[in-house]
Amino acid sequence: MANHIEIDQEKCKGCELCTAACPLHLIRMSADQINSKGYTPAEPHDPDGKCTACAMCFQMCPDACITVHKDRSI
Repeated sequence: MANHIEIDQEKCKGCELCTAACPLHLIRMSADQINSKGYTPAEPHDPDGKCTACAMCFQMCPDACITVHKDRSI
């Protein structure tokens, strides 16, 4: 499986720090979801599989909502 991230949208408070931290701009705010706390959560947007698993988004997230998966077979 290619490098990718998962975002726990229920924990996300929509601070947008991860969107600013991603050097490839592969995270965006959801256009159509609101979580149970009333926040618009972030979501991965990487249709071309460009994520390098740099973990900048993970490091920036104050609520530990992001899990980074790095492909070890490369």
